[in-house]
Amino acid sequence: MQFKYALLAATLIAAGASGVALAQRGPVYDPAQLPEVKGKVAQYLLTPRADVVGVILTDGTEVYVAPRLSAQLVFAVKPGDAVTIHGLKAKAIPMVMGASVTNDATGATVTGGLHAPMTQFEATGKVKAQLHSPRGDVDGVLLEDGTIVRLPPPEAQKFAADLAPGKALFVQGFGYEGVLGKIIAARTLGADKDHTQSIAGPRVPGEGGRMGAHGRMMGGPGGWGHGPMMGGPGGGPNAGPGAPPRP
Repeated sequence: MQFKYALLAATLIAAGASGVALAQRGPVYDPAQLPEVKGKVAQYLLTPRADVVGVILTDGTEVYVAPRLSAQLVFAVKPGDAVTIHGLKAKAIPMVMGASVTNDATGATVTGGLHAPMTQFEATGKVKAQLHSPRGDVDGVLLEDGTIVRLPPPEAQKFAADLAPGKALFVQGFGYEGVLGKIIAARTLGADKDHTQSIAGPRVPGEGGRMGAHGRMMGGPGGWGHGPMMGGPGGGPNAGPGAPPRP
C-alpha cells in the first residue's frame, strides 16, 4: 500500500513538472529538493528481462529509477560505488523512488527517475552522416560533434538537401544531453539560425506525445510509431517498479 502511495506521488510530480517545462528553456524540477539517501551500491535491481531498474544498497534499501535510464545508470554507477540519491522515500519500508542518483566519487549524476521534463536544445554544425530507421529510411543525421538529430522520415525526405553530408545545419528541438551523448528531436532546422523551417511530426511530451526508444517520438511513420508507450519497468504506461514485465 505504501508503495502505491509513493508511485501516485511520483505520478503527480511528473504531471506537474511536464506541464510547466514547455514554457521554459530547461527543466524546472529540482531533485535536490527531495529527501537525500546515502549509501553504497551492492548490486543492480533487475527485471526478468535483465533490464536495470535501479540498485540495491548494502543496507538493503531498494532504489528505483525509470527503465529508460538503465544505460545511464549502468554507465555512471557500479556495485561498490558510494552514491547519493534524491527521491521519494517509502514510509514503512526501505525503498526510494529515485529522481537522481549521483556517484559520490566521480560526480556523475543520473537524473529523471520521476519523469523529468524534456529539455529544449539547439545545435549547430556540419552533417557528418545520415542516420536511418530499421526500414532503411533516412530519419536523422549525425553532426561532426557527435550530436544526433532525429526527425520523421517524410520530413527527412522533404529536407534532404539540408541533411546532406557536409552541409552546415542549425537545429532546435527537444531531447537529452548527458554522459551517453546528445540527441535532439528536431522541431526546426535550417542552414543557420536565421533561416529555419518548422518540422512537421509527432507532438513533444506535454503536448500529448511520449518519447520512445532511441529518442524517437512515438506515434508516426518510419519507426516513430512502432513499439509500446514508455512507462514503468514492464514497458507499459501503467507499469511501476516491481511490476512484472509485459510479454
